[in-house]
Amino acid sequence: MSELSKQFKFQDVEDKWLEYWQKNNVFHGAANPQKKSFSVVIPPPNVTGILHMGHALNNTLQDILVRYKRMQGFETCWMAGTDHAGIATQNVVERELAKEKKTRHDIGREELLKRLWAWKDQYGDTIINQLKKIGASCDWPRTRFTMDQEYSQAVQEVFIRLHQKGLIYRGEYIINWCPRCQTALSDEEAEHQEHQGNLYHIRYPLQKPLNGREWIVVATTRPETMLGDTAVAVNPTDERYKDLIGQKLILPLMNREIPIIADDFVDPQFGTGMVKVTPAHDPNDFQMGRRHGLSFVNVMHPDGRMNDLAGEFSGMDRFEARENIIERLRESQQLEKVEAHVHSVGHCYRCHTVVEPYLSKQWFVRMKPLAEPALRVVQEGKIKFYPERWTKVYTNWMENIRDWCISRQIWWGHRIPAWYCAEGDAGREKCQEPIISKDRPVKCLQCGCTTFRQDDDVLDTWFSSWLWPFATFGWPEKTKDLEYFYPTKSLFTASEIIFFWVARMIMAGLEFMDDVPFSEVYIHGTVRDSKGRKMSKSLGNAIDPLEIINEYGADALRFSLIINSGQDLFISKEKFEIGRNFANKIWNASRLILLNVPEGNQIIDLKKDVDVRQLDLPSRWIISRFFTTLKNVEQAIEGYRFSEAETLIQDFFWGNFCDWYLEISKNKFTDSSVQKVALGILQQSVGMIHPFMPFVTEELWQHVGGKDQRCLASSSWPKSETSLINAVVEQDMQALMDVVAVGRNIKMNWNIKLQQEIECQFATEDERHVKLLEENMNMLKSLLRINTFSIANYFTKNQDSAVGVVGRIKFLIPLGNLIDVQKEKQRILQDIQEQKKHLTGLSARLENQDFVKKAPPDIVEKDQVRLKTLTIKIKELEEVVQNLG
Repeated sequence: MSELSKQFKFQDVEDKWLEYWQKNNVFHGAANPQKKSFSVVIPPPNVTGILHMGHALNNTLQDILVRYKRMQGFETCWMAGTDHAGIATQNVVERELAKEKKTRHDIGREELLKRLWAWKDQYGDTIINQLKKIGASCDWPRTRFTMDQEYSQAVQEVFIRLHQKGLIYRGEYIINWCPRCQTALSDEEAEHQEHQGNLYHIRYPLQKPLNGREWIVVATTRPETMLGDTAVAVNPTDERYKDLIGQKLILPLMNREIPIIADDFVDPQFGTGMVKVTPAHDPNDFQMGRRHGLSFVNVMHPDGRMNDLAGEFSGMDRFEARENIIERLRESQQLEKVEAHVHSVGHCYRCHTVVEPYLSKQWFVRMKPLAEPALRVVQEGKIKFYPERWTKVYTNWMENIRDWCISRQIWWGHRIPAWYCAEGDAGREKCQEPIISKDRPVKCLQCGCTTFRQDDDVLDTWFSSWLWPFATFGWPEKTKDLEYFYPTKSLFTASEIIFFWVARMIMAGLEFMDDVPFSEVYIHGTVRDSKGRKMSKSLGNAIDPLEIINEYGADALRFSLIINSGQDLFISKEKFEIGRNFANKIWNASRLILLNVPEGNQIIDLKKDVDVRQLDLPSRWIISRFFTTLKNVEQAIEGYRFSEAETLIQDFFWGNFCDWYLEISKNKFTDSSVQKVALGILQQSVGMIHPFMPFVTEELWQHVGGKDQRCLASSSWPKSETSLINAVVEQDMQALMDVVAVGRNIKMNWNIKLQQEIECQFATEDERHVKLLEENMNMLKSLLRINTFSIANYFTKNQDSAVGVVGRIKFLIPLGNLIDVQKEKQRILQDIQEQKKHLTGLSARLENQDFVKKAPPDIVEKDQVRLKTLTIKIKELEEVVQNLG
């Protein structure tokens, strides 16, 4: 075995293995009836995407599971790909176009699409190459794009099938409209945020005064839409306004007659109990307008400017119009009052512009028929969410699902396969309905016309990505890959796209494959900064994963992200030192072992190549601990408890193996059995760590894995040997380790140097423990620096001795010849008082609810940890004094 370099040079190692894995197609999976399949589809990042910490977390989690399953012998396929990201990608290219002082309409659809494809070809693989840098073991040659030719055919097929079943329809409804992107948005894409606005109370004059009343007062948060009012509504049970139902009002500023109507929808407790009805600008008003046969007056252009129906406010931006309308109402004494009002306002999920409820003809999917089976499979346990609490979130949304607006008024995307006859465009009534077809129709079945135009709209990006688990494997063709790899096993995603993507994929899988697309959904936490804020460019708190890789290494990035993961991750740059330090520890421990074992190519089988019965206790213990850890790590991975798995690995390798076994055995490497155990544990550990830290372990495997071995990524997962797990051995060794730990604490607390030799008197009435101490006294003498010892049933205490207790083992360390006992006792008592002062102040701060609410989460967390640490420290110091002979 060649000697390892003194330092782990991660840059060289990462470049080497990235090239090797790609060149040798190590991660490719193919239909293989002789093996069980395990497939995962990557949540396709936007083609405009740049790697951020959310991507790094999501893909590291997937990679851990995929590498683990590959090593277990499954035929794995981790499908990679990117999403065309309709709105986002077109925005990027249109910004470039704006630099030429042109719009898309200036250059036309065909030219814009040429530019979009050119941009995609130049920049579209950026995030794919970045994902490779973190070690993602996707089946890269399979990489798909949601607008490649085969995938586009699948999207068209789905549209046509759903339309044939009556599940896709076209209609004029109030939709979420982004004036900036000038496209419709689904309900899920209109993200609602709390907004500090105003409630404007406006006087609407009665056409004819009634019972001394000359006007009524209506409250609204959007006065610019009042220009499109076609009624005012009251609740029919509201006694205040019963006499006004059926009366006429004069719409302020527009001098148009509108009726007062009665509708159960009106909440008598909101505002004045009278609401303006604007059917073309509010979804609830739209329904009222239909119920009461009101006219629909749209007063806005698609870009958010007021149109000619807005009268004197025509041409103004909607918010400019709002200010002018309020001023005009003041001048005419029709503005009664303005109240501050917090309300929820929809924003475009891409550009964050305030969304406008807007009357428009759009394409929709009827969701309830698709949602019912998708809800049932989760309720029946065929699909499980991890953590389980997300099941309720999914269920609530599915039970209240609304139809999905799938048309978008942009040009980058899958164009809707709907064709309109020229005669229909000219007004022929019988030719108004579009023909749904992948190809241009030959002639109109109604009039025989041969001239057609295709619908200008494209489909919502999510309409393509909901097919991802099966369209990527060749659907609608019945391919071998589709048959073998579908359904996939696990889906990893963030909570914010449960509705956008997860739920819809379940519906699509059941509708088109008659099976669930996956059986397990893992919802990971959100990456936040140390203050608890979500990382974003606008806040300037984002940490670039590539910067971390360059400074600490990809293994450090991966390990640090996962070990800190939980409901949410609170990350600072310093936390990546955790992973870097562990990678260095693995490297240094490997180097120590390789320097102390003979050259050779043997893979150690700890069951066959080592006679466990002949080993000393530490060797039997480390073997048992490894297989106990391996079993627990496997259970944690299978249960999606990845942070727990890493903690188990770190505790074993750094704590048990390095800090204890190698420390105990460093002077025993001339013993062949110690060499075999140390090397065997290292080999097995490198395999166990590999899914979490693939680069350092792959490099080490070439040194410790013997000659002519496959690369570690395609090698076998360590074989579980439950027969080598010995609970009694682990308990006995733990007792001795506790004796050492307590003894070292006594030295530390009484200001005795750890290398100072001491006398130690052991006492136990248990014969098995007497034998345990006798057989392992050389180890204790070495670790505690004991020069004189005795073992008896009891010992006699004296004032100048410290006592340690570990279960049924007691031991006494005389202090009189080592220190001034009384002087040190006073120092400890004084230290206890100081620590208690700190504890009192810290407790008061954490009991202050204002502090807990306002302070950054990482500060509160640190204080809570300090409180716990101080409490333990005080207790330990008090016990030190109490245990003085």
